[in-house]
Amino acid sequence: MWKRIILLSSIVFLVACQEQKEVKSDKEVTLMEKPELNLKQAERILELPINCIVQEYPNKLGQTIGSEKDLKTPKELRPIFYGCFDWHSSVHGYWSIVKLLKEFPELDSDNAIRNTLNEHITEENVATELAFFRDENNLNFERTYGWAWLFTLQKELTEWTEDADAQKWAEYLEPLVQELVEKYEVYLPKLTFPIRTGTHDNTAFGLSLSIDYARSIGNNEFEELISTHAKRLYEKDENCPITYEPSGHDFLSPCLEEAYLMSKVLPKSTFSIWIDNFLPKIKNKNFELIPAEVTDRSDGHLVHLDGLNFSRATCLSGIAQALNNNVHLENLAIEHLEHSLQNISDDHYMGSHWLGTFALYALQTINK
Repeated sequence: MWKRIILLSSIVFLVACQEQKEVKSDKEVTLMEKPELNLKQAERILELPINCIVQEYPNKLGQTIGSEKDLKTPKELRPIFYGCFDWHSSVHGYWSIVKLLKEFPELDSDNAIRNTLNEHITEENVATELAFFRDENNLNFERTYGWAWLFTLQKELTEWTEDADAQKWAEYLEPLVQELVEKYEVYLPKLTFPIRTGTHDNTAFGLSLSIDYARSIGNNEFEELISTHAKRLYEKDENCPITYEPSGHDFLSPCLEEAYLMSKVLPKSTFSIWIDNFLPKIKNKNFELIPAEVTDRSDGHLVHLDGLNFSRATCLSGIAQALNNNVHLENLAIEHLEHSLQNISDDHYMGSHWLGTFALYALQTINK
């Protein structure tokens, strides 16, 4: 009898200790200091797209050649978005510039940057860009990664209502934007399965940027299209194998990009249930995700892992906010951002032509 009492007392004591330990552990999870986008950081990031939007070579055209008449220079084919190695990087380079000038106008005190944008973003140049997207050999060009970044640029421009140049640029770009919206409207119903790569083709990433644009400009039909197909493609997903990530040249996390997208299309209470099935361990305060290491920043594919750290940071922070600020996820986001933020430089063009944008996007999300 006494042995049973002693045994029960021991069990109760151990359970109580464990509960106290868990409570103590919960109290110890405090939010890390968030890196802020200050003027010095903005100057550092701005240098990268300012230089690359006018750097024509090296260049990865990514086009299908229909005949010898298609053999033109990047600038002849794409008189606005010819720099930064490839079309989509040029587009989000423009987004970075607009975003930074909007927040820190003193960065362009002599209007040199503004003058460059005025020279590039013209009705005539947009018409040339649009003609390329209508070429029968390139109808799917930049689907959907580049499309989504153009929407993001347009979102930034249309929201800069007090700036006359920004409104003019948005007006000039609108025909190209509408062309890509229409392409999306045709493409999404045909997409039987989502593309789950950790690179440009990732469906969730494109939809995530695109729904932000649709909501920003009040395009309810486009928003509904994205939301409907996001649910169709992802709502039944379970047990995403995040332990298999990343692949060797990922710059996106397939699991986290999907979760971040669904946080935007599902009500918070529904999303909380959905993510319990999709990433069962993510709410656990002991959930771990180690920042990726880059071994060679001159290698255009290996340096993708710095971008992965930035995009993970964006997703983790966005997911945390949708779950009413899970502090451990916010801390993981900050750790990933800080891990690669120090590596933003112009030392190697393979990283400098695009990484600043991903760092800026992560900083924007973390500091919402």
